[in-house]
Amino acid sequence: MFSTTKMRLLKRVYSSSLCIVLLGCQMAVTTTVSYADPGPLPIVIPVTQTQAVAKGEEFERTRQWIKAIEHYEEALKEWPDNDSIKYGLRRAKIHFGIDRRYHDDSFNKVLLVQSRRESFILYDEILAKIQSHFVDALSTTSFVAHGTESLYLALANDEFVKVHLKNVPPEKIRKMRRILRENYWNKGVNGFHGAHQLINEVCDLSYQTLGLRDSAVIAEYTFGGCNALDDYSSFLTPERLGDLYDNIEGEFVGIGIEMKAEIGEGMLLINVLPESPAENAGVLAGDHIVSIDGTDCRHMTTDAAANLLRGTSGSQVVLELESPKTEQVRTARVTRKAVQVRSFPIVKIIDQENGIGYIKMTGFQKTSAAELDAALQKLHGEGMRALIWDVRGNPGGLLSAAVEVLDRFIDEGKLVSTKGRVSDQNWSYTAHRPGTWKIPLVLLVDENSASASEIVAGALTDHRRATVVGRKTYGKWSVQSIFPIRGSTGLRLTTAKFYSPHGNTYGKIGIKPGITVEKDELRTAMYGASQEQKLAADSDIKRGLQILQRQYAVTP
Repeated sequence: MFSTTKMRLLKRVYSSSLCIVLLGCQMAVTTTVSYADPGPLPIVIPVTQTQAVAKGEEFERTRQWIKAIEHYEEALKEWPDNDSIKYGLRRAKIHFGIDRRYHDDSFNKVLLVQSRRESFILYDEILAKIQSHFVDALSTTSFVAHGTESLYLALANDEFVKVHLKNVPPEKIRKMRRILRENYWNKGVNGFHGAHQLINEVCDLSYQTLGLRDSAVIAEYTFGGCNALDDYSSFLTPERLGDLYDNIEGEFVGIGIEMKAEIGEGMLLINVLPESPAENAGVLAGDHIVSIDGTDCRHMTTDAAANLLRGTSGSQVVLELESPKTEQVRTARVTRKAVQVRSFPIVKIIDQENGIGYIKMTGFQKTSAAELDAALQKLHGEGMRALIWDVRGNPGGLLSAAVEVLDRFIDEGKLVSTKGRVSDQNWSYTAHRPGTWKIPLVLLVDENSASASEIVAGALTDHRRATVVGRKTYGKWSVQSIFPIRGSTGLRLTTAKFYSPHGNTYGKIGIKPGITVEKDELRTAMYGASQEQKLAADSDIKRGLQILQRQYAVTP
C-alpha cells in the first residue's frame, strides 16, 4: 500500500501548546510531496530477489526516490527477509528526506544559519525530549549512529552537494565518506557529552576536508538521529510544523487543492475542496496544472509548485490546466482567500425512500464534533433513519476528535485506550449515554483509512455497532505528540500506542472489514461528473445501501 502524496496550499498557524494527534497514512514514509525525477524507466517486473534489488538501485541511481521507496516496499511484501531490499528502502527514505530539507526555505533560512553552539542547543533539546517521551527507550549511541549514516548519505546527495560542496573535488568527498565509515560507523558514545565529542570531531574533519559548515553537519545529526525512531516521528522545520498545525486547525489561506507531482505531466489534482477558490474558478479533480503564472511546472517538485501557488489573501494566480480526457489546455484565474477545510464536506440523504443518510469525513480536527452534530441534525430533519459514514482516505487527526465523534454513536463502555512509556500517556476513554444516536450504521473504510479512522472502526467493530464495509485499513495504531521546539521548529514524536475496546492493537496489520468490496478505479472515467453521479457509481456506497435497505426489507 502506498499513501497518496499530498500538499495543501495554506497559511501556517503557529501555536505554543502541546497537541496530541494521530497522524495518518500520508505520513507513513514521511512523505507529503513527490519529487522530480529524470523520467520513467523501462517497466521490468522483477521475478527474482536479485532483479528486485537491481531495479531499486536503478531508481536510486536516477534519483527517483519516491519510485524507489514504492518499489522496495512492494518488493518487501514478496521477500520480507531480504536485507538488501530493506536497506535500499532505508537509503531511499533518507535521501528523500534530505531532498525535502533542501527544498524547504525555512530549513535554509533558520537552521542552516545557526552557529555550532546554537545547533548543539537545538540538538540537545530534541534528544532530551526523545529520551524522556518516545514510546520506546532509545540510546544516545543509536541516535548518534543514525546521524552519522545520514551525513554519509548526504555527502552523496545531489541537493546537499549542490548547496555545500559545489566546487569540492569528488575524491575529497569520497575520502570524508570513507572516514565516516571506518572511524565513526556505529561508534559507541556515553551520554550527551560523548555525543558532543563525536559530532565536534566530525564537524572539524568535515571543515578541514571539505570546507563544510558546522550547521550542515549538525543538521544531519539532528534530522538523521530521528531516523532511529518510527515512521511517524520526525523533527519538523518551521514550515513543516506550520503545515501540521494547519491540518489540526482546518483553516488555510490558499486556493483549496490537494496535488501531487507527476513528472512530465504537471501537478495532478487529487482533490479540489468544496466552495474553495479553485472550485469556484472551474478547477476539477483529475486536472493537471501545467503552468503557474506563466511558469511551466510539468517537471517541478510538489514543493516547488506549492511555493509558486502561495500568496496573500486577495491576490490572484493564473493556472493553465490540462484535462485528462481531451488533453486540451485551459486557463483559470484563481483568487486566494481563507479556506475552511470541513471535516464533513458531503452531508446528504442518498436514499429518500428508506431515509438513508451519507456523510463523508476527511479528517479529525478541532471542529469535527460540532460539524457532526450539525450534520446529524440536518439529516434528521430530512428524514434520516440510517446512516453511511465514510472514512475512506481519511488519514486521521486529533485523538480527542475521534473520541468525541464516536461518543455520538456508542452509548456506554470503552471507546479507546492509550499506553505509553510515560504515565501521562496512559488513558482510557469511555462513552456517555446522553446524545447517542441509535440508528443503523454502516462504516466505509479502505487502505488509506488510518489512525483516528481506525479508532472509529475498532470501536464500532468491538461494540458491534456498525457493519464495516470496504477494504483493510492502513494499520497505524500509534499516538503522536507535537512538541514545540526553539526556532519555531517542532518534534512529532510517537508517545503511545492505542487499543480498541477489546484491548487489540493493529499496528502494521489494519482492521479487516466485515464485508470486503473490490476497489473501484473510476478516477478518469468520472472526471467532471457531478457529486450525485460519483456517489451513485461508488461500489462501496452501493454495498452499504444494500445492507441498510435489507434491514427495511426493501429491494433496491
